Amino acid sequence: MQQRTTARTDPQDELAARLRLLQELSGRGVRALARDTGLSSSSLSRYLGGQTVPPWPAVLALCRLVKRDPRPLRPLWERASNPLPAPPKTSRQVQPPSPPSGVPRPPRNDLPRDVPDFTGREDELAAVLDAVAGSRVVAVDGMAGVGKTCLAVHAAYRLADGHPDAQLYLDLHGFTDGREPLDPDTALRALLAALDVPSEKVPQEGGVEPLAACWRSELAGRRAVVVLDNAADAEQVRPLLPGAGPSVALITSRNRLLGLDEVPPVSLDVLSPWESAELLARASGEAASGGRLAREPEAAAEVLRLCGHLPLALRLAAARLRHRPGWTVGILVERMAEGSGEFDTAFAMSVRQLDRAQRRLFRLLGELPGSSFDEYVAAALADVPPRTARALREDLGDAPLVQQPAAGRYRLHDLVRRHARRAAAEQVPPAERERALARVLGYYVHAAAAADAAMPFPAGSRAASAGPAPAEVPRFAGKSAALAWFGAEYGNLMAAFHAAVATGADAHVCELPRFMRAYFARRCGTTHLNALFERSVDAARRLGDPLWLAEAHSDLGFARYNAGRMAEAGAAYEAAEPLVSAAGDVLSQAELTIRRGYLRWDEGHVEEPLELFRTAGRLYEAAGCPMGAAHATAYEAWALLQLGHREDAARLARKALDVPHSDPAWPPALTARITLGVAIAHEEPGEAVRYLHEALDMARDDGHKHNEAWCLNCLGVALRRMGRYEEALDAHRRAFALLDELFEEHWKIHYLNGYGETCRLAGRPEEALRLHRRALELAPEVGYRHEEALAHAGIAAVLDGTDPAAAAEHRAAAEAVLRDLSPGPAPAAR
Repeated sequence: MQQRTTARTDPQDELAARLRLLQELSGRGVRALARDTGLSSSSLSRYLGGQTVPPWPAVLALCRLVKRDPRPLRPLWERASNPLPAPPKTSRQVQPPSPPSGVPRPPRNDLPRDVPDFTGREDELAAVLDAVAGSRVVAVDGMAGVGKTCLAVHAAYRLADGHPDAQLYLDLHGFTDGREPLDPDTALRALLAALDVPSEKVPQEGGVEPLAACWRSELAGRRAVVVLDNAADAEQVRPLLPGAGPSVALITSRNRLLGLDEVPPVSLDVLSPWESAELLARASGEAASGGRLAREPEAAAEVLRLCGHLPLALRLAAARLRHRPGWTVGILVERMAEGSGEFDTAFAMSVRQLDRAQRRLFRLLGELPGSSFDEYVAAALADVPPRTARALREDLGDAPLVQQPAAGRYRLHDLVRRHARRAAAEQVPPAERERALARVLGYYVHAAAAADAAMPFPAGSRAASAGPAPAEVPRFAGKSAALAWFGAEYGNLMAAFHAAVATGADAHVCELPRFMRAYFARRCGTTHLNALFERSVDAARRLGDPLWLAEAHSDLGFARYNAGRMAEAGAAYEAAEPLVSAAGDVLSQAELTIRRGYLRWDEGHVEEPLELFRTAGRLYEAAGCPMGAAHATAYEAWALLQLGHREDAARLARKALDVPHSDPAWPPALTARITLGVAIAHEEPGEAVRYLHEALDMARDDGHKHNEAWCLNCLGVALRRMGRYEEALDAHRRAFALLDELFEEHWKIHYLNGYGETCRLAGRPEEALRLHRRALELAPEVGYRHEEALAHAGIAAVLDGTDPAAAAEHRAAAEAVLRDLSPGPAPAAR
C-alpha cells in the first residue's frame, strides 16, 4: 500500500491564510483594516502572519467587516488555539505576565541613563554614528574620565529607534580596580541571557567559539544595539562582535584596540575650554548670565583647569556648587586646591562634604566584590538597616559619587571605586574591612537561600548558616520574582563566590552554590555549576565537616549528571554515599538516593532505580519532608508505567497529586499528571487527555521546553492507545520540533521508540523502522540500554509480517539486553 507522505498543514498557518483572504476581500491595508475592526495594527499583523492565534472576537470582527459567515472558521480556530498553543519564545526562564492584547512586549533595554547635560562632542558623535552606518561597529578610546561611556550611551540612544529589538549594555571591567576583566565566555553567556536565549540553545562545552557563533546567530535575526563598555583589549572583545545582520556594537576602551583592524576608531580628548565651561554651567545650574560662574570668571577658569577639562571631574565639581548655594566659586577653588590630581581633587572635595557615616559607607563600597549593589547589599556592608542604607546611598548620589544605571541598582565609576579602595586602605582598619566583606558574603548566601525557597525545588534545602543572618533580605512572592532576582544578581553572586574562595570563607563557598542549583538548572545550564561545586568539595574537605562534604559530593554528582557526564556523576555519588551514611542526616540520604535512582534509570537499569525511588520516598517521609516524598512517589509511578504496570502507576500518580502545594507547576505534579494520563489512556480517555493537557499547560506556563516536549510525546502515546493515530502523530511531531529547536539530539532517545510505535500502528512501517533504528544507533552512544531493548522490540514488531527471521533476531536481542540489566518483564509498549 502506498504510504501517505503529504504533511498536514499546521492549523495556525492555515487559519492565518484564511484571514489573509479576508483582508484581500476587504481591499484594505493592515492599518485601515485594524482601524475598521477596532484591532491594533501590531496584533493584526501577527494574526495575519501566523505568529499568534487571534482571539475568536477578532475573527468575528474580520468576518463581519467583509460580510462572511464566521462559523466555518470555528473548527479551524479551535484546532489552532486549543489544546496546543504555540510554544513560548524561551525555555527555562519564567516569562513576565503577557501584556494586554494589542500591546507589544517592550524590548530589552539595559542602557544606563542618558545624561541630561550631555554637552559638546558634536564632531565625535557624528564620527561614531558615521562609523556605525558604515561598518556597524565602532571603538571609542580615550583616557579615564574623558566621557567614553557617556558618548557611547548617548549614541546608542540615538540609534535605538533604528534598532528596536534590544538595547544592551555590558561592562567588561577591563580597568576596574580589584577585578579581573570579564572573560569572553562569561560575557557571551551574559549577553545571550539578556536576549532571553534559552539555556538549552547555549553551548555548554567547546570553549568560546561555539558561544560566539551562537551569539552571532542570535544577533543576525535582530536589530539590536550593544554597548561593550570598558574593554581591556582586542582579544577580550573580538568574540563579542556581531556578524551578519543589522545589529551594531559600540565599544569603549582606554586603549586603542589595534588588533581590531576592521573596526574604525574614534578617539576622545578632553573637552575644549568652551565645552568645559558649558558643561560646568549646565551641571551646576549656573547657566544664567548673572550666575556665580559669570560673576567670577577667573575662579571659574581655575575650576576648569583643576578638573583638567575632564567631564567626570567637572560634574563632581558642579555638584558641589549646585548643592552649596552659599558658596562662591572662589570657595570651590579653595576646596579643590587641597587635592593632588584632577580626579583626586574632585573626589576628595566631594568626600569631604560627607558626614562620618556617609564617608564610611563610601570607603567600604570600594570593597564590594560585585559591580553593582542595592540597598540590601549596602545595609550589610555598613551594618545598618536598609532604610538607613537607602538614605546614605541617596546622599552619595547627590555628591555625585554613585551612579544609578537602573531603578534600585547602583554602581561606582571605576575611578571612583579606585579612590574609595585607596581611601579604605588608608583610613579603615583591615579588621573592619574584613568584617564588612564577610557581612556582604553572608548576605548573598542568605538572600540566595530566600530566593531558592521561592523556587519549586521538591525537597528543599537546610537553612543557610554561613555567617550571621542579615537584618533584612528581599521578599520573593514566587518563582518569577526569585528568577528575576537571580538574573539581576548573577554577576554579583559569582563575584561573591570567587571573593569567598580568595579569602578562605569556606562555609560560604559550600553553601552559596547549593542555593543556586534550581536557578542554574532552569536558566544557566550546568558547566559553571560543576566548577562551583568542585570548589565546594575542596572547601568542605578543609572544613572537616562530613555532612557538608557529603552534600558537596552529592551536589557535584547531580551537576555532572545534568551535564550528561554520567560516569563522573556516578563517581561523585560513590564518594558521597559513605559520608552521608556516616553523617546520619536523613534528608541528605533521601536526596542522594533519588539522584542515584535518576542516574541508574538513565543508564538503562530497571529494577534498581525503582527500588531507589521507593527508598527515597521512605527516607523523605522519615525526614518530615512530604514534598520530597511526593517527588519520589511520582518517579516511582513513572518507572512502573515504563515497566507496563499501569494500574500501580496510576494509583501512585494519584497519591502524588493528593499532596498539596502552592505552585501548581511543581515537578511532582507535572510528572504525576503525565504518568496518570498515559496510564489510564485506554480505560478513561477523556480524563487521560485532560491530565496531559493540564501538564502541557503547566510546562508552557513554566517556560520549560524540555518538559513541554515530554508532555507532547506522552500525549502522542496516550492518543495512540485510544486509536487516534493522526492526532498522536501530530503530538509526536510537535515534540520533535521542539527538540530540534533546542538542538537536543540526545534527548530524542526518550521519545524515538514511542513515536515509532505510533507510526507502526498508524500504518507507516517505513517511518517506524527509521525511528526505531535511529533509537538503536543513539541508545549505546548515550548509555540508555533500556531504550536499546525497546528499539529491538519495536523493529521486531514492524518486521513480523515481512521478515520473520529478522524479527526473531531483534526480539532475541531485546531479551538479551534486558537480561544484562536485570530480571524483569519484556519491554512495555511506548
